[in-house]
Amino acid sequence: MTEQDFGVCRLSVVPVRNSSGNTLQVYQLLFGEAYEVLEKSKDKQWLRIRNNFDGVEGWISARHHVSIPPEYFEQLTQSDFKITTDIVSTILYKKNPLSILMGSVVPISSAELFKMDEQFAFNGEAKPLSIKRDAEFVKSIATKYMHAPEMEGGKSPFGISSNGFVQMVFKIAGYRLPWDLNDQSKAGKKVVDIFSALPGDLAFFKNESGALCHVGIVLEDHKIIHGAGQVKIDLLTEEGILNVDTKIYTHTLAGLQRILNH
Repeated sequence: MTEQDFGVCRLSVVPVRNSSGNTLQVYQLLFGEAYEVLEKSKDKQWLRIRNNFDGVEGWISARHHVSIPPEYFEQLTQSDFKITTDIVSTILYKKNPLSILMGSVVPISSAELFKMDEQFAFNGEAKPLSIKRDAEFVKSIATKYMHAPEMEGGKSPFGISSNGFVQMVFKIAGYRLPWDLNDQSKAGKKVVDIFSALPGDLAFFKNESGALCHVGIVLEDHKIIHGAGQVKIDLLTEEGILNVDTKIYTHTLAGLQRILNH
């Protein structure tokens, strides 16, 4: 590439893949997320991008790319926009209705910074990105994802990974968490044990080799909401997750972290 290129997601959801071509989805872009283009495939059909919010890199189809100038990218990344809290809402973009998903960033703020050809109208439920909310709000958003199917790289109510679920819930609540599970486990402050855990804490789980493999959000009454098969609520014990239906332990507890300021 001879010049730097930037983009913004202007579709409801865009798959991000681990290499050029229709390969494994490892991530998603939701409406309003800004990114930097790092390289183009030889056939120019695929772009390797870096998401501004969490630094995740991957490949998107060039047909999904909406190029924006550097100064517009700076405005998008520095402004305090609103993030949607409805499972699905509608935005009018260039006078056409577009369904967008919970966790999308809508370009609405106190400052009018946009080019005139970016015409938006939105009247759904949303909150400013920068405003940090409490554990009760975290729970209310988390439960909106209930029964969302587990999906590798997913970030939406119609398909989400366990780490994507945690990242999106806290993003909507005003907190910036990494995408990677191991990085998430280092965020915030360590919680000694489940008896010290509070609603809104993160619980991490390990496989037989000791590597982290799962994460969920602690609720009251020794419960946990997490994405395993689908987003659901199970019991949290010293050993790990006890499936409420089968009464079988499915995950082994590795540790807990506190993100919220209780």
